[in-house]
Amino acid sequence: MVGLIITLIVVGLIAGALARLLVPGKDPMGIGATILLGIVGSFVGGFLGYVLFHKDKTSGFIQLSGLFGSVIGAIIVLLAYRAFARRKKVARS
Repeated sequence: MVGLIITLIVVGLIAGALARLLVPGKDPMGIGATILLGIVGSFVGGFLGYVLFHKDKTSGFIQLSGLFGSVIGAIIVLLAYRAFARRKKVARS
């Protein structure tokens, strides 16, 4: 269980950091938010991968394609967060 949590944190950090590097613009978030972005992105990427390709956890726990899916999911979550934050900022004005 501890190994799973550490793996989630490390993969989340990598996926979140790569997503923030690949999407241009400023994102004022710390390392905790970057990890959370990557973890949520992993779930989104895993769900999309299952829906599109019908692969599941029996195909192996850690795969290179899973990291790519995590980064793609994190990019989707980051773009959705920016759209939501922008809409909320406009509503305050």
